[in-house]
Amino acid sequence: MRLRTKLFSAVLFTALCAAGAQQVRAHGDVTPQPVDTTGLAPLGEEWLEKNPFRGNEVALKIGKSGFNQNCARCHGLEAISGGLAPDLRYLDKAEEGDKWFIGRIRHGYTQNGLTKMPAFEGLLNQEAMWAIRTYLDSRYDAQ
Repeated sequence: MRLRTKLFSAVLFTALCAAGAQQVRAHGDVTPQPVDTTGLAPLGEEWLEKNPFRGNEVALKIGKSGFNQNCARCHGLEAISGGLAPDLRYLDKAEEGDKWFIGRIRHGYTQNGLTKMPAFEGLLNQEAMWAIRTYLDSRYDAQ
């Protein structure tokens, strides 16, 4: 009986370790998540080059959620990168960085044939993108 119990315990332990390893290696859901932009004024079809939501508390809250759902897995919690992708606290603040930001989030970034950042145009609407920019402005660090 003891041998059977020890064998069962060993098999159970091995199975739990294997399952736990899968959890540790998991990177989370990398499918872009929709961002609920309820409460923000619709921006229309034409893409803006300046953030219309700067200083908007509703946009800040929505942007923080949108960042956590779609960007933090690469750019780090609270935009503090662990080295996988750029630390977004150092983006040019305000209008200086708006044009670069909207271009990068819309079209993504490819280097030497490798996609470093996916394009989010068609996955996130303009309101969500500018709300994320509003959140990033709140995380700005001049170094």
